[in-house]
Amino acid sequence: MKSRVRELREERGWSQAQLGERLEVSRQTVNAIETGKYDPSLPLAFRIAGLFASTIEAIFFPEDPE
Repeated sequence: MKSRVRELREERGWSQAQLGERLEVSRQTVNAIETGKYDPSLPLAFRIAGLFASTIEAIFFPEDPE
């Protein structure tokens, strides 16, 4: 799954660690979400969307089919 998490985080000038603190997850989890190695749980996706005052669909989207 692709996401706009990195873009939204950088727009706010936050480090991965700072975003992790706001979401109550580790910096490693933020990195894994940003690189597409980890799909967040639905509750975490809702927290991310709420933090960025957006919808889940505006932040997360499926990868292009191969």
